[in-house]
Amino acid sequence: MPEHITIKDIARILNISVSTVSRALRDAYDVNPETREKVLHLAKELDYKPNFNASGLAGGGTRNIGIILPFITNYYFSMVITGIQEVAYAKGYNIVLYVTNDSPEREMDVVRNLNTQNLDGVLVSVCSDSAANNYFEQIIAEGTPVVFFDRVLGSVDASKVVQDDYNGAFEAVEHLVKQGFSRIAHIAGPAGLDFTKHRLAGYLDALERYGLPVEPAWIVHSGFSQADGEADLEVLWEGKERPDAVFAVNDRKAIGVILQLKKRGIRVGPDFGVIGFTDDPMSAIISPSLSTVAEPAYEVGKQSCELLLQHIVRKNNFQVREITLPGVLIARESTRRS
Repeated sequence: MPEHITIKDIARILNISVSTVSRALRDAYDVNPETREKVLHLAKELDYKPNFNASGLAGGGTRNIGIILPFITNYYFSMVITGIQEVAYAKGYNIVLYVTNDSPEREMDVVRNLNTQNLDGVLVSVCSDSAANNYFEQIIAEGTPVVFFDRVLGSVDASKVVQDDYNGAFEAVEHLVKQGFSRIAHIAGPAGLDFTKHRLAGYLDALERYGLPVEPAWIVHSGFSQADGEADLEVLWEGKERPDAVFAVNDRKAIGVILQLKKRGIRVGPDFGVIGFTDDPMSAIISPSLSTVAEPAYEVGKQSCELLLQHIVRKNNFQVREITLPGVLIARESTRRS
């Protein structure tokens, strides 16, 4: 056998066409499952490595997927990337990463200068104050498949993969109520983001379900950092009426609240309830440990990439889809009254 195995070698051994081998390796929908299995088995046996440049020229594709996201140091996004990588690499795709640092100016610059000729498709999680709607719509109109995940633009007609923000928020607030808390505040994310709106809606509907008052002063919008959570608690503490619990839009903000409460000598759990959203590793380490709604970040990454690859294969024959994945409530010490 030659030192470098090509799809021509696989086609010759199996006595099938080169195009069939290429489509089987891309998991195209029009390949017989038995044939696909034979191709994949032989490719693995011969340690076949795709020639990305050649496959791009021959098939009109580059085997590259772009990923635009706000952070890479954030636990949630690191897990999303892990899920994307698993699917992409298994299907013979490279990933090209663009990090916006949650800056709308940086995001605009990335999208405006995106070389879509070198990408078969793009996965996107937008920044907090994204203003790139028109640019994403233009990319899609020009024929580049785009799938949004987590932080999505509701106004853009594209496929999306998100966690169930509404029901996760509802369950978080319901948990606080069942633990005996009745004056529940919400420290939210930036007002313009879809998932901020959905988590706020879940919070409000849970209060209504249990007949609890909605205090506008107890809804505070800001960023996503621990420092934002600390500052939000300061805002709540300066009001005429103080809450006895907080539902935070993410764990980092909830941890900021816990730290500020501890500085004030307030017992978190027995006297003041705190619940977050994400299940960041820090939530299990901090004392008291943080109750939260675990997001399926790894699965969001996997399903986003799988959905994008379906778009790439079927192009204009693929209908826009939206996938919503459930979260899981994890009760810890920060909401335990006894």
